[in-house]
Amino acid sequence: MGIINATPDSFSDGAELQKLGTDSFQLDIDKALSRAEAMVGEGAVFIDVGGESTRPGAALVSEQEELDRVIPIIEAIRARLDVCISADTSSATVMREAISSGAELINDVRALSTPGAIEAVSASKAAVCLMHMQGKPSTMQNNLSQASYESVVEEVFEFLRGRVESCSAQGIPRSRLLIDPGFGFGKTVEHNYLLLKKLTHFSGLELPMLVGVSRKSMIGAVTGRAVDKRLAGSIAATTFALISGAKVIRTHDVAATMDAIRVNSAYSSAE
Repeated sequence: MGIINATPDSFSDGAELQKLGTDSFQLDIDKALSRAEAMVGEGAVFIDVGGESTRPGAALVSEQEELDRVIPIIEAIRARLDVCISADTSSATVMREAISSGAELINDVRALSTPGAIEAVSASKAAVCLMHMQGKPSTMQNNLSQASYESVVEEVFEFLRGRVESCSAQGIPRSRLLIDPGFGFGKTVEHNYLLLKKLTHFSGLELPMLVGVSRKSMIGAVTGRAVDKRLAGSIAATTFALISGAKVIRTHDVAATMDAIRVNSAYSSAE
C-alpha cells in the first residue's frame, strides 16, 4: 500500500505534492498522479489517499477541506490507474464521496467510531480497515509516560474484536474487514515493539492485518535517524511484521518494501 498524503503537514512527504505559487495548500494533481504511477510501477496494489493528517499533534481539518483535498486525486487515480484506491478518513461524508469517486477501501484510524461512519460503509460494497488508536491525533503522543495499558497486546486485541463485532452487527461482512494494531497511535516505543513482537496474537481475529511502520517515530527512537533516513529500520520492522502474518504493508517506500516482501515470500516458500 503506497501513500499519497494530500496534506501540508504530513510528517513525511505531503508538502512535496503542493502546487507551487499558492498561498494556501493545494494539491498538485499532476505531481500526485506521478507519485501514484511510480508506486504502482514499483508494485503497489493499493494507493492510500488521505486529506487529514493523523501525525502526532495534528490539528483537525474541516470536512469540506478534506473533501477538496482527496476527491480530485481519487478521481484522477481511478481514471488513470488500475489500482485499488484506499481513502484514509474517519468522516462519514468523506467516506461516501470517496467510495462514489472510486475508492474501494476505507482506512479509518478511528475504526468507524465517528457518527455515521459505520452506516456509510455498511451501505456500500467497500472494504474497511479498522485501526486501534488511544486518544486522538492532536494529543495521542503527549505524556506517553502516562499511556494507560495494563496489557497493550490484549487491550488492542479486545478493542479490534469489539469493532469487528460492531461492524458485523451493522451488516458489514467479515469478508470486507481488515485490522490494524495502530503502531504509533497513542503508544510508547516499548508498546509498539511489544505489539510487533506479539503480532501473531492478532491472527486469532482471523482477518487480514494491515501494518504501517514506515518512517515512524518508533523507528527513529531506536536508530536515531531523521524521518527521511529511516528506510533500513522500516524494512527491518516490516520483515518482522511479514513473518508474523501481516498481509498489507502501508509504506512510503514501495520499491524497497516490495524487495522485502519478495525475499520474505521466497524464504517462506523454501522447502
